[in-house]
Amino acid sequence: MTVVIIGGGQAASQAAASLRQEGWTAPITILAEEDRPPYQRPPLSKKFLEGALEAERLLLKPEQFYAQNSIDLRLGVRAASIDVDGKSVSLASGEKLGYDKLIIATGSAPRKLPVPGADAQGVFYLRSAADALALKPRLAEGKSIAIIGAGYVGLEVAATARKAGANVVIIESAPRVMSRVTGEFFSSYLQKHHLARGATLLLEAMATRLETDDGRLVACAFANGEKIAIDTAVIGIGVVPSTDIAERAGIKCDNGVTVDEYCRTNIEDVFAAGDCANHYNTHYDMNLRLESVHNAIEQAKTVAATICGKDKPYRQAPWFWSDQYDLKIQSVGVSTGHDDYFVSGNPEEDSFSVLYFSGNRLIAADCVCRPADYMVVRKLLQDQRLISIDDVKGADGDFKALMARR
Repeated sequence: MTVVIIGGGQAASQAAASLRQEGWTAPITILAEEDRPPYQRPPLSKKFLEGALEAERLLLKPEQFYAQNSIDLRLGVRAASIDVDGKSVSLASGEKLGYDKLIIATGSAPRKLPVPGADAQGVFYLRSAADALALKPRLAEGKSIAIIGAGYVGLEVAATARKAGANVVIIESAPRVMSRVTGEFFSSYLQKHHLARGATLLLEAMATRLETDDGRLVACAFANGEKIAIDTAVIGIGVVPSTDIAERAGIKCDNGVTVDEYCRTNIEDVFAAGDCANHYNTHYDMNLRLESVHNAIEQAKTVAATICGKDKPYRQAPWFWSDQYDLKIQSVGVSTGHDDYFVSGNPEEDSFSVLYFSGNRLIAADCVCRPADYMVVRKLLQDQRLISIDDVKGADGDFKALMARR
């Protein structure tokens, strides 16, 4: 009874570890394309990029963990195809591995910027430790850096670059930053925070060409004919789930590998977890594909339990975090579609929480330097408590009092 895991990130590492914790004693093989053992990716845009975190501290587990737990960790290996009928995985090297249970944990890949010059020297996508190591020397005094895309990663890199003394221009095609994941009030707050620290922000700006001189990046041109001089561009316009190998095998995919609450695909004995998995979320009555450490860990635990014959459905309120300058941002839930919000605390002092409501029910929160608020809201959402905006206003900042409500 062999388990093969395709992928070398958070979900892959956690699935292998959880299988052993659940009592699985049969062989486990991890097929990782990178030549590094599974490591944390969130620090790549923050502490690791700053140089405040050494490469060894990125590792999710010490390298010897895998050998000590009889996990065959194969680095620098690419899975080329899956034969679901023959229950085997073919590698790019030509080798074929049989499996009894297969876990797809292929993660996601950066969305490419579809403009001329996007492959120039000086253009970066931040998805791997190698990307961060190549980018780091360019975050220095006097350097001119364009951050194309103002999501989590883009704003984190912008903050890291400004702290290093670089001249930073944040370019966003939408009317506000982080428009896909947060509300207007919080977007406005973040915009002001970045501007106050010396970044330039261009909203509703469409980069149409990255200009080069002898293959080297020199400028970014826009749809309105304007251009800015830059020597580095970091592209952060989102990611796409890595599902090609699953699709070619006939595994159902729709913005990710489609899974049920036990992380099972439509093919028997094939599972998926992490950034590449699209699951039905009972908390929000909708399908979600989440790009977060929490999601990868918990789905991996669910896969391991399912394989070991234990019922452990994945029913989670998602949560995320971000570090930007001195801000510790913790978010929980999904604010998409909210029709009301409430602010607790003082944004002027960089200590506040924004709570989001839909149909007068609490659905999400963004908390800035308010860990106590975040922990309470996370518990409320995980327990699916019915909390209204009047309940929150009545609590007068004492969020713990909301725990008594049903």
